[in-house]
Amino acid sequence: MNNQLDENYYRKLLELQQLDFALIELTLYLDTHPNDLQALQQFNQLAQQRQQCAMQFEMQYGPLMQFGHSFSKYPWQWIECPWPWQV
Repeated sequence: MNNQLDENYYRKLLELQQLDFALIELTLYLDTHPNDLQALQQFNQLAQQRQQCAMQFEMQYGPLMQFGHSFSKYPWQWIECPWPWQV
């Protein structure tokens, strides 16, 4: 992992945070409006975007999550800093 964080690191991390926020809001909405097809389609579209964004981020900067939610390159990347919540 490159220990110097470039502007793209922060841009991608912000994009992930924005997608996570939208997905949480849509989850709460869908909990009370489960038959809203448009909201469900938007949720699925954002979930796919989030998955792609996270995969791109992890390939370039390392894992976002632990316990099998993210893969690691060799050598083990999880010990490398900073972790996403530290920036």
